[in-house]
Amino acid sequence: MWIADHWKDYEVIDTSSGEKLERWGDYVLVRPDPQVIWNTAREDYRWRKPNGHYHRSSKGGGEWEFFKLPQEWEIHYNSPQNPRLTFHLKPFSFKHTGLFPEQAVNWDWFSSIIKKTLNDNPSREIKVLNLFAYTGGATLSAAAAGAHVTHVDASKGMVGWAKENAAASGLADAPIRWLVDDCVKFVEREIRRGNTYDAIIMDPPSYGRGPKGEIWKIEDSVYPFIELTAKILSEKPLFFLINSYTTGLQPAVLTYMLETAITSKFGGCVRSSEIGLPVSSNGLVLPCGASGRWTCVSMKIE
Repeated sequence: MWIADHWKDYEVIDTSSGEKLERWGDYVLVRPDPQVIWNTAREDYRWRKPNGHYHRSSKGGGEWEFFKLPQEWEIHYNSPQNPRLTFHLKPFSFKHTGLFPEQAVNWDWFSSIIKKTLNDNPSREIKVLNLFAYTGGATLSAAAAGAHVTHVDASKGMVGWAKENAAASGLADAPIRWLVDDCVKFVEREIRRGNTYDAIIMDPPSYGRGPKGEIWKIEDSVYPFIELTAKILSEKPLFFLINSYTTGLQPAVLTYMLETAITSKFGGCVRSSEIGLPVSSNGLVLPCGASGRWTCVSMKIE
């Protein structure tokens, strides 16, 4: 398992009975987590005194209950591979805060690849495409490492939020192209235009609808989309990263898709694994989905 263990402003304090107790900077939240199927003792007092608690409804969805929580606050991420990245947080629809902390383990991985490539060839321009890019964690990390990034998300609000995070991280003038667009349609247009990228990052949703009612169901759509995006990789690409929070897309499935769609065309190496976050109360690890990583052989970095 790949573990995001460089956080100082974020921690999973404890987990029990379908919920996790988390510290986001100075504030403590209780949020549901379907992976937490155990019922352990809630000994930490913060279970009883959080700043925010998302209560899931038996009818679907849920709602927040707040206790002295600001409408917005920020946290920072620092690691050996990433400088100080800053993220604006706010609780919004369906338990989310605008950040998936477990993805930091992937940020560090591809930042290492970008930095090594530029160190070996300082004049090279590395073009990274971030699809379903959300509030920009991967975008900021790639840009901070020295890449030129194209950030694509269908939500205007998410792209605006990502721009705020970039400005807060000192990356307002970084070479980032911000696009509000349907990811599939964007890639199709890039194929027609003949544009290519040295690396692709994608974090596709389990289910979604396009602006004209197009249905995205990850089990049916993700492999054709990986094949499609392979057409816009450069002649000597550096890496391809796919994330999944869908139960059926286990690491072996991600490996199989990347091997058949990417390795068959470019060679290289694929590794996939669960990703997770350390739980400070007991030293265990909370699983948080899976990631599949392809790299060219010369850039294999674990």
